[in-house]
Amino acid sequence: MYIPSHFKITDEAMIYDIMKEHSFATLFSEHNGMPFATHLPLILNKENTYLYGHFARPNPHWKDIKKQTVLAVFHGPHCYISPSWYETNQAVPTWNYVTVHVYGEVELLEDENELMGSLQEMVWKYETPDSSYRLQDVEAEFLAGMNKGVQGFKIKINKIEGKAKLSQNHSLQRQELVINQLDQFSNTDEQQISSFMKANLKK
Repeated sequence: MYIPSHFKITDEAMIYDIMKEHSFATLFSEHNGMPFATHLPLILNKENTYLYGHFARPNPHWKDIKKQTVLAVFHGPHCYISPSWYETNQAVPTWNYVTVHVYGEVELLEDENELMGSLQEMVWKYETPDSSYRLQDVEAEFLAGMNKGVQGFKIKINKIEGKAKLSQNHSLQRQELVINQLDQFSNTDEQQISSFMKANLKK
C-alpha cells in the first residue's frame, strides 16, 4: 500500500482497534492464476498473531489458498471532503479514510476443536451482551452438519500496514474547518473520521 509518511499509522493499539472494530474484511489471494477476493469477518486472536475466519465450502477460494501469502484489507471509516469547507475554493475534492492491510500465510483448519473455538469467538464478538443465542445450545448433530459446509482457516500475520488519511497535509486551520463540517453529519463514517482527526490534532 502506498503510504506517505504523514499518513502512516505508527500506533499499534490503533491498528488493532481498527481491525477489531471493522472486522468485516476483504481477503485477496491468487486462485487459478487470477486475483480472487472474498468478503468475510476475520477475528484477531488475543496474542495479535493470527486472524481466524471461514469460507463457505462451495466457495473455491480456499482450495488453493493453503500456504499462499494473502492480503486482508480492513476498511475503516471513510468520507468525501468538499473543498467548499475550506477558507478558499482554490482547492480540489478529496477523500479521508482509515484502513489496515494485513499480510500473512494461510493455514486450513483441520482440527474440529480449533474450528469450533474460532466460531465461538465470532459469536461472542457479534452477539449483543443481552442476546439469548448461545452456540453451545445448538444441537450437536445440527452443528456438525453445518460445520461440514464451511472450511475454517487462520492467517499467520507476517506484516501489518496502517494508513490514516486525515487531512494531515493541510494546515491546522483547514483541518479544524473540516472537522466542524464533519460534526454536522449524522452519518457514522463522517463522525468517526472527525473523531480520528480530533485525536490526531492532539498528538
